[in-house]
Amino acid sequence: MEGRWVDETDLHLTWIFLGEQDSADPWRNRLQRITPLDCPAHLKGLGSFGRPPRIFHAKSKEPILYHKAMQMQRTGFNFYRFTPHVTLCRIKRITDWRGYKELLETYREKIIGEIKTEIVLYESNLCSDGVIYRKIEAVTT
Repeated sequence: MEGRWVDETDLHLTWIFLGEQDSADPWRNRLQRITPLDCPAHLKGLGSFGRPPRIFHAKSKEPILYHKAMQMQRTGFNFYRFTPHVTLCRIKRITDWRGYKELLETYREKIIGEIKTEIVLYESNLCSDGVIYRKIEAVTT
């Protein structure tokens, strides 16, 4: 698989992508009305988005994440087809399809990491070297 791998320090669960916004203030205010996760959630299995695959990710189907998403939605975050995941690579090309499918199968039921309890609002800026993330607000214990 060829692509741009996410730096380990930038790995995070994507709750919702807000797109271009005039101000972070409304989102900061909404975030202040929620609580962090009660406990870490497992990342279990690998997957991809797109046809052909463009985003390679670790996934999670932990109920705690869906419950938190419902709480966030009540504060004004608009979730559409929520799929808890951590992006690992933005795929440019898959050179070995058999190897790629074997990789997905090998890790299908394996716990490969965890999602921390902190929930963060990030600003992301795309540049030629990749994405630069800046923490705007965090909900912590």
